[in-house]
Amino acid sequence: MIFEKMAQYDYEQLVFCHDETSGLKAIICIHDTTLGPALGGCRFWNYDSEEDAIVDVMRLARGMTYKNAAAGLNLGGAKTVVIGDPKTDKSEAFFRALGRYINSLDGRYITAEDVGTTVEDMDMIYQETPYVCGVSESYGSGGNPSPMTALGVYYAMKRTAKEAFGDDSLDGKTIAVQGVGNVAYNMCEFLHEEGAKLIVADINEEAVQRAVDDFGAEAVSVDDIYSVDADIFAPCALGGILNDKTIPALKVKMVCGSANNQLLEEDKHGQMLKERDIMYAPDFVVNSGGVINVADELEGYNRERATKKIKGIYDQMDKIFAIAKEQDILPLQAAEHLAESRIDTMMRVHSKYSAKPKRQMKQ
Repeated sequence: MIFEKMAQYDYEQLVFCHDETSGLKAIICIHDTTLGPALGGCRFWNYDSEEDAIVDVMRLARGMTYKNAAAGLNLGGAKTVVIGDPKTDKSEAFFRALGRYINSLDGRYITAEDVGTTVEDMDMIYQETPYVCGVSESYGSGGNPSPMTALGVYYAMKRTAKEAFGDDSLDGKTIAVQGVGNVAYNMCEFLHEEGAKLIVADINEEAVQRAVDDFGAEAVSVDDIYSVDADIFAPCALGGILNDKTIPALKVKMVCGSANNQLLEEDKHGQMLKERDIMYAPDFVVNSGGVINVADELEGYNRERATKKIKGIYDQMDKIFAIAKEQDILPLQAAEHLAESRIDTMMRVHSKYSAKPKRQMKQ
């Protein structure tokens, strides 16, 4: 079944990593290297089963291919998932063992932080391989990518607002924010500074209170966030939250947030939003600021250059909405078309990526 799944979406490689001494159990999936080495984060999650981990890593790796291509990066898509409890199972030996597996791929895959991993974890991986981004700033990195991801969401939201409301100003707009984690908090800061009104919900009461204290946000329950009177809904927590139950409750004109895989069923629920005249901003473009930021490290990190690229998400959204209008398709389909077109063009130029690392091993 695994090879059938790989053939269905043209996956290149699935690597199972095990180290008895450290307890490492990880899976690396490389989906596509047409545009360059495959970049994708390392997710640390306590999966219910190995089968669930395989399904997740393959889904995430393919998503990274689209995200990197649509963001205009010369990078393919991949992902690592680590099976375990990020609160109890981490150790230096654990991440160094993973670093050796990544290094054995000789540059075909570059990792970074994701759910359950930190800058400090990437530093330990960096002891074994140069093929890691998101390390400490002392190593020439951009550090924590959350603020940069939030900046990209902010610019995507402004361009989507132009599509939904006729101009890109968020001043005076009411924005319902689902989830107030690191990325969403930074996004709220940008929105607050522009004059937006914020309504927030999160299972973490401390995160909610922080937004209330710092931005004058209104707090509502996690169940009520879908039905509040607002202009914009910003999903910044779990995936699959736009579905048969929640979409009819929305009272907004647009959806734009940092969460991955927001549409439970892409075509069905994308069409439901369109029928209710709700503009949808494709999540894998909206939240691409983080990967743009860490990818800049491959050229020797320059914050000014990275910031300029991330602000360019505004222009990528412009292209997507133009394609959607021209071809009378959904915005998500337009974003996928943009990514696939770029990959297809480069596939005719060269085949599989041959590693030519720019970074040197730390001595």
